[in-house]
Amino acid sequence: MTNARLPPLVDTLGRVHTSLRISVTDRCNIRCFYCMPDENVAFRPRHEILSFEEMTRLVRLLATVGINKIRLTGGEPLVRADLPTLVAQLAQVPGIEEIALTTNGILLEEQAAALKAAGLTRLNISLDTLTEETFRRISRRDGLDRVLAGIAAAKRVGFERIRLNAVAIRGITEPEVVPLVNFAREQGLEMRFIEFMPLDAEQTWQHDQVLTGDEIRRLIEAAIGPLEPAARPDPSQPASDFRLVDGSGAVGFINPVSEPFCSDCNRLRLTAEGKLRNCLFSMVEWDVRTLVRNQATDAEVLQLVRDCVAAKKPGHGIDSPEFLRPERAMYQIGG
Repeated sequence: MTNARLPPLVDTLGRVHTSLRISVTDRCNIRCFYCMPDENVAFRPRHEILSFEEMTRLVRLLATVGINKIRLTGGEPLVRADLPTLVAQLAQVPGIEEIALTTNGILLEEQAAALKAAGLTRLNISLDTLTEETFRRISRRDGLDRVLAGIAAAKRVGFERIRLNAVAIRGITEPEVVPLVNFAREQGLEMRFIEFMPLDAEQTWQHDQVLTGDEIRRLIEAAIGPLEPAARPDPSQPASDFRLVDGSGAVGFINPVSEPFCSDCNRLRLTAEGKLRNCLFSMVEWDVRTLVRNQATDAEVLQLVRDCVAAKKPGHGIDSPEFLRPERAMYQIGG
């Protein structure tokens, strides 16, 4: 296959797609209620999950049409055996400028050094709370100490771009906001808060559970000090970034419910079993795995990707009366 650049992936609204999120597994070692059922989870059988070679072939192909950023997700990506091997393969693909990982951090202490050596460039670590009781309430498992050990290990092995992600849920996480921001400041990390989205497996999400970015900002400013808008180096990034006026830290807000950012979206998603999605909330998927396993040509695979991009809607429409909740939960789609 040639590495020559081909026309980029542009949808009907002119959005150029340069970012691909790859779910490497639907399995996880905790059971956060905003993502997974507590018990009796039906995972995909191993033979349905894309191999590292299949993922790398697709990335190599998409790099020729402008994809330059990869984010590995799950489930929990670190439960996938030998993940540094995939990172190393992707790092060798011409045109890929960034390989990031979103993780709950529980297995990060053991794997941080190998991931760094393989070429991982960025880490997003989920940290909804600093108290074990709230951690257990959200994740329905123990493990906060292991997450904190993973963060320390990531810093120790030299990761410089570490971001902490907290899902904001009314009635649960308000007391966590200020301690999390202070922890991030002390550790020299960036804190991001993400509004609770209707992607929970048990489908109990209600709009009044959404703790909005504006509300979180007011909590921070009341307790710590004023925030001012920060530079937005990537217009397609989902977060609105701020910095504390005293220079002591940065905070970002991802507000898909209260302030949708769909007009600037540049992302595609690949599920662990090889379905391509043009939106987290898409009701339609495009089957890449079948093409790849039936020896489809590069041109055939690319045409399917272009079909997926061409079908992208203007937005997810969470606040629209016509909004339909996806049948699949976050862990099945890829975080």
